[in-house]
Amino acid sequence: MLVALLAVAIGATILSGLITVYYDIPRQMGQEFRSYGANFVIIPAGNAASIGMEDARRALAYLPASGLVGAAPYRYRMVKVNEQPFMAAGTSLAEARKTSPYWFVSGRWPESPGEALIGQEVADTIRLLPGSPFTITGTGPSGDGFSRDFTVSGVMQSGGTEEAFIFMSLGDMEEMIGDGGKIDALECSVSAPAETLLALARTISAEVDGVSPRLVKRLTESEGAVLTKLQALVYLVTVIVLLLIMICVATTMMAVVTERRKEIGLRKALGAADGSLAAEFLGEGVFLGCMGGFLGALFGFVFAQGVALNVFNRSVAFLPLLLPLTILASMLITGIACIIPVRSATEVDPAIVLRGE
Repeated sequence: MLVALLAVAIGATILSGLITVYYDIPRQMGQEFRSYGANFVIIPAGNAASIGMEDARRALAYLPASGLVGAAPYRYRMVKVNEQPFMAAGTSLAEARKTSPYWFVSGRWPESPGEALIGQEVADTIRLLPGSPFTITGTGPSGDGFSRDFTVSGVMQSGGTEEAFIFMSLGDMEEMIGDGGKIDALECSVSAPAETLLALARTISAEVDGVSPRLVKRLTESEGAVLTKLQALVYLVTVIVLLLIMICVATTMMAVVTERRKEIGLRKALGAADGSLAAEFLGEGVFLGCMGGFLGALFGFVFAQGVALNVFNRSVAFLPLLLPLTILASMLITGIACIIPVRSATEVDPAIVLRGE
């Protein structure tokens, strides 16, 4: 019986741990994939050249606040530095830091007006280092020329096309080109399933004029594929664990019935009903399930916490509802596993057993 109790406890530990991980996988995976950049982009609709800030705010209001990691507006302009052409991007640097945590910055992010973050390719081309001054020149939307002095606060490396950009605050960009209240794109990092993002895109497209929401498919599809495979693995392991628990409990209870055949035969000869015998053995099995489920629910959280810390480097939250559910599931599994042993106990023939056959 101790072996059966250990089997149920170990099985319930794995079962409750996997359920905890399964419940927490979408959140953990969402947070992990958010480190790879924005997954939801809002751009001008149709032939529009830009998005008004009011339209951008209206579109942003449809995104869930609980899942919104960051939303960085961007305004782009081709400029020159030492007669070399580069793309300048004005943005909310605090939000860009949230949507692009994979950027590695040598130096620091811009903190004051007149500071800029330059890509590694820009730094290599014009030989700039953190703290170096430089001048940006170009032509504004009205055709007037502009010239603005900046200081390099840091050099950014991303391994992508961003390394050829010069990043500054949106206020510096608007002051430099003399055209405010407009953006070219709004990059959002949203922790939500691909289906939810697709529904949000349809809603925003229908409700907000002048904007066209797009999903960054390389991120959303990858996240969905990985999540589906992990959940399928959890399903498979859970089914196998349940089968192993049932086999172990059924085997143990069958051995118990075999050892107690003489006792069962004597009780039946004295008038014990099959129902009382069945209730006794089922009660033992259900008690095993209750005790094993309670132990498994407690140790399952420890197991899930270890998996989350080692795989995702993040902790999981304890689910109070999982304790009664694990106990009930263990009792149900052991009850089903006891059906064959109970049937064997009720089929014992007192005459044959008491003759020693």
